[in-house]
Amino acid sequence: MTFLRESEELPDLSKIEHRASSVAQMLVDRVAATPDTEAFRFLDGENWTGVSWKQFGDRVSVLAAGLIALGTEPEDRVALVCSTRYEWVLADFAVMCAGAATTTVYPTTKAPGVAFIVANSGSRVVVAEDQAQVDKLIEHRAELPEVRQVVVIDGEGDGSWVIGLDDLEERGRGLLAESPDVVADRTRGIRPEQLGSIMYTSGTTGTPKGVRLPHSAWTYSAAAIDALNVLGPDDLNFLWLPLSHAFGKVMLALSPLIGFPTAIDGRVDKIVDNLVILRPTIVGAAPRIFEKAHARIESMVAEKGGLQKKLFDWAVGVGLQVSRARQAGTRPSPLVSLQHRVADRLVLGKIRERFGGRLRYFVSAAAPLDRDVAQWFDAVGVIVLEGYGLTETAAASFINRPEAYRFGTVGKPFPGTEVRIAEDGEILLKSPGVMSGYHDRPEATAEAFDADGWFRTGDIGEIDADGFLHITDRKKDLFKTSQGKYVAPSAIAATFKGICPYAAELIVYGETRPYCVALVGLDAQSITEWAGKHGLAGKSFAEIAGDTKTHDVIAGYVDHLNAQLDRWEQIKKFDIIDHELSVEAGDLTPSMKLRRKIVIDNLADSIDALYR
Repeated sequence: MTFLRESEELPDLSKIEHRASSVAQMLVDRVAATPDTEAFRFLDGENWTGVSWKQFGDRVSVLAAGLIALGTEPEDRVALVCSTRYEWVLADFAVMCAGAATTTVYPTTKAPGVAFIVANSGSRVVVAEDQAQVDKLIEHRAELPEVRQVVVIDGEGDGSWVIGLDDLEERGRGLLAESPDVVADRTRGIRPEQLGSIMYTSGTTGTPKGVRLPHSAWTYSAAAIDALNVLGPDDLNFLWLPLSHAFGKVMLALSPLIGFPTAIDGRVDKIVDNLVILRPTIVGAAPRIFEKAHARIESMVAEKGGLQKKLFDWAVGVGLQVSRARQAGTRPSPLVSLQHRVADRLVLGKIRERFGGRLRYFVSAAAPLDRDVAQWFDAVGVIVLEGYGLTETAAASFINRPEAYRFGTVGKPFPGTEVRIAEDGEILLKSPGVMSGYHDRPEATAEAFDADGWFRTGDIGEIDADGFLHITDRKKDLFKTSQGKYVAPSAIAATFKGICPYAAELIVYGETRPYCVALVGLDAQSITEWAGKHGLAGKSFAEIAGDTKTHDVIAGYVDHLNAQLDRWEQIKKFDIIDHELSVEAGDLTPSMKLRRKIVIDNLADSIDALYR
């Protein structure tokens, strides 16, 4: 069933056909159109401050001139090793306005990985966040002969190989004084097919590959979203996503095209606080954020118990009735409508205030979102629009629309994107947003496309009669049991995380085995809070994970999961991982996706023990 708020609006294809020639030109056009409106908002110490499009554009121009003064030529690569912050945005737009291409590097990447990406991309300049990132480069300097200059954001540099951001700006002002049109000339000279970014895949399997994305890919993705007419200049985007990830990058590209302000703070532990302070209208996030918020609210209410718990459950139940009526294309009865107004005033509205109170919708991508979690948010009056895309497609391929969406799907294709399902179920795409290829990997590039030029996504899915795409799993993650039955582990994991408030991950295994087993990764915050109320206060994470009380409570959720699965998918045995899975340990990608093969290899003994 589809949730229909009103008749679905046709996209404005002219926005795609007449889009800017480059991301740099998008910025120039925005500065000219609305120079005095707010462009970005960021933290200056403890206080939020804003800059206009003219202020932003002027500083970008100075930084771009500084890069040109360093000898940066069109399509040269400039690597950014930095967390999500205002200076990342300045540097990225400066790189593109100089006609160069941004190489994105996650700041959590260890020194050998940083050196590999910088060297493989052929980056000649590196913008590093602080001395810790500079040290990674210094450690491997012998492997980086092409790097002429390192620019450090928080720091002074050494005056030689490493300079400060102020030094770069000073050089830029000097060049602009001599040649006022140097940046404008570079920007005008950018061709749509010119390289704009090299974004490295997260490396869930094997060595990361550099995805070459031309300006036309980013301008298409932004224009395709704009064509849906679901965003406007009055929106406020809260951007915390890693900007080294395509999801974050496309949310950033939307800003100059549509003209809405974007508030930036990449600190994950401040997301909830920032929602209340900023009161955004749109926020993009990975499913784990929604799972944690849902689990947190549910567990807080369960703690209170009594009348408050009964009132909460009643209100959410009424919200579900209203949501399901709309999904069925009908109106709730007068009695349910009256109950909903009461429930909204007493409970549901207060939940929305926890998210700032102005949200028009969340956007979820990067991994599967459990449909029950999405349904719960809808019941409390917060729409979560699930979408789908890859680094190789500049993020934007499919999205549910605010006026027509279907839980458990990633929506319909963006205008201009074509989709086909291969005989083996793989999703194939054609789109102006598809990459030009993998950097310096001709064989991998050839393998990524079929004989007719369709991009192989590596995901398995199906399209329903109404055009909504259902993602089943990653092609490489599907496994077959010894009984000859296929199992989709990611889909099972998404369901479990929606059921169990203490689970961060569920690693389902059963390749060539007679039945499926699983390893449960616990969420440190929620399980520690639970432990403190169940006689395990003060225990270490490992002690909590190994306690029989913890095993028993998780077993109840596994039973609940099994009741929803086919017999061959059911988890016959499970164990709890005695440490928290993390990006730092290499268990997760920086975009919080499970590195399934690595985790399975590292925990092979625990898996084998479940079959003994």
